[in-house]
Amino acid sequence: MSLVRRRTLLKVIVLGDSGVGKTSLMNQYVHKKFSQQYKATIGADFVTKEVQIDDRIITLQIWDTAGQERFQSLGVAFYRGADCCVLVYDVNVLKSYDTLDNWREEFLKQASPSDPKTFPFVLLGNKVDIDGGNSRVVSEKKAKEWCLAKGNIPYFETSAKEDFNVDAAFLCVAKTALTNEHEQDIYFNTIPEAVSETEQRGGGCAC
Repeated sequence: MSLVRRRTLLKVIVLGDSGVGKTSLMNQYVHKKFSQQYKATIGADFVTKEVQIDDRIITLQIWDTAGQERFQSLGVAFYRGADCCVLVYDVNVLKSYDTLDNWREEFLKQASPSDPKTFPFVLLGNKVDIDGGNSRVVSEKKAKEWCLAKGNIPYFETSAKEDFNVDAAFLCVAKTALTNEHEQDIYFNTIPEAVSETEQRGGGCAC
């Protein structure tokens, strides 16, 4: 094993209903910005951020996908090779919580990871700042029970607007994705800058 500090690329998919704050969470985490204006994501987009975990430099490639059902057919290409999936709901909107099962199942179906039972998910309950928490309809207890039933998924309550718990949540995402990293090496050939690294390490093609 080389002593050179190794760069690792981890692909993270963010899923959830439209309007739960997926894009806002990513913008707050990567750019430290929050916009009041809502603009629906069309298709998918991604941002990258480097984090250091122990002595490793981790590049998180975070994919923001559209919450609309009609874009779900795009799923296969975007979900494949993911190392972690972040599910987001709005604590003030019951429907966004009720559809979590659908998003999780859809992801597992499209991404078809080698072991769906152990594939890492992280759940974020967003918009806890709204109305001082008085308008929330999904309790922390209820969300944690859902996580427990799904294999004890890590859970964070966040506010993209107030930058509450966002860094902690994504640090957990990075660490969780690292546990799945052994599967991701073969996907390096999908990222142009990393091709030479793939060749040096003798990674095969995922075709």
